[in-house]
Amino acid sequence: MIGHLRHPIASPFMGGMEAHCHQLVSALVARGHSVTLFASGDSDPALPLHPIVERHYDAELPWALWNSTPRLAQFLSGAFECAWAAVTAGEFDVVHNNSMDPALHHWARRDRQPMVTSLHVPPFATLFSALCDEAAPWAHQTVTSEAHLASWWANPPATASVVYNGIDTDRWTFRPNGNGRAVWAGRITPNKGTAIALDAAKYAGIALDVIGPIDCSEYFQAEVVPRLDQERVYHGHMQGAELVRMVGESSVLLATPTWDEPFGLIAAEAMACGVPVAALDRGALREVIGACGVLASDARSLADAIVAARRISRAACRQRVEQAFSIRSMIEGYEHAYAAAMAGARASSNASTVALLA
Repeated sequence: MIGHLRHPIASPFMGGMEAHCHQLVSALVARGHSVTLFASGDSDPALPLHPIVERHYDAELPWALWNSTPRLAQFLSGAFECAWAAVTAGEFDVVHNNSMDPALHHWARRDRQPMVTSLHVPPFATLFSALCDEAAPWAHQTVTSEAHLASWWANPPATASVVYNGIDTDRWTFRPNGNGRAVWAGRITPNKGTAIALDAAKYAGIALDVIGPIDCSEYFQAEVVPRLDQERVYHGHMQGAELVRMVGESSVLLATPTWDEPFGLIAAEAMACGVPVAALDRGALREVIGACGVLASDARSLADAIVAARRISRAACRQRVEQAFSIRSMIEGYEHAYAAAMAGARASSNASTVALLA
C-alpha cells in the first residue's frame, strides 16, 4: 500500500484520503492479508508501516507554498523511488497505489508489477496522461463513485471499476435521536465551502457545530470567523470518539463542497450514525446520500434543504450505509481488482513466452 505523503496516515485525519488509507490497511490485515504500508514515518505506528520519508511533506513543505515547485517534486520523487525499490525487492503480489504520482504507473508497466491505483481526485493532466500512456492489463484503477468514473473516461476501460468507500459502522454508531443542531466537519478551506454552511445555518435558524483542521488560514480568518456567533461555533480539530459523538448527536449534517468531490466520506459516516444530510449538489454526493438527504445549489436553497432533511428517517440513513457502504463490500471490491491485476500480469507473461517460443 503506497500512501499519499502530504499528511500522516494517522488520527486525527487531515482528510478523507488519510482516513480511507488507514481504514483500508487495517481492514485488509483483519481479513488475513499480509500488508506493508509505504508512507511517512509519523504515520500510525500500529500499522504495518515501512517509512519512505521521516515526516509528511506538509510539515516542512506546505502544499499551499510549495505546490508545483522543483523542491516538492524532488521530495516526492525521492520518496516514491524509495518505495518502488522496496516493492521490487520484496516480491509483492500486488501494489495498491493511493498516491497521485504519475511515475508509479511508468514503473509498474516497466516492471510488470500488478498495481491497483485508487483515483481520489478529479482528473488532472499528468496523472491522466500516465494512465493512458502506461495502460497495461496488470494496471487497474478504482474510483469511488459512478460519477467519478464518468469524469475520468467517456468510455471506461475494462481495467477501471467502482469501489465505494467503506464505513466502520462499529465506530460510527447509530443514535436514534438528534440534538436539534447541525454539524459540519472537514478541512476548512475554500473548496469545502465552510462559509456556505455557516450562511445556510443562519438562514435556517439552526445552531451549527463546525469541526476540522484549518487548511487555509486566510479563508478561515476572512470568511469563517466573521460568520461565527453564539449559535454557530468552531470546535477545532476533533478526533476519535469525540468527533463521532458530535457528528452522531447532530440532527443534520451539512456537506458543502464547491468542487466535484469523488465521494464525500463524512456524509456516509454521518448517515451511519443516523444523521441525514443537506448538501450542495456537487460530485458524487447525489449518489452517496440517495434518499437520505436533500440537495441544494447555494446557501439559500441549502437552508431549505436543512429543514427538509431533518424529516428523513434516521433508521433509513443507517440502513443505507449498511447496505451500500460496508467495509466488507469495499474490501471485496478491492480484492476483485487485485485479482484482476495479477491475472493480467500472468496472462501477459504467458503471451510473451508463447511469442518468444514461436
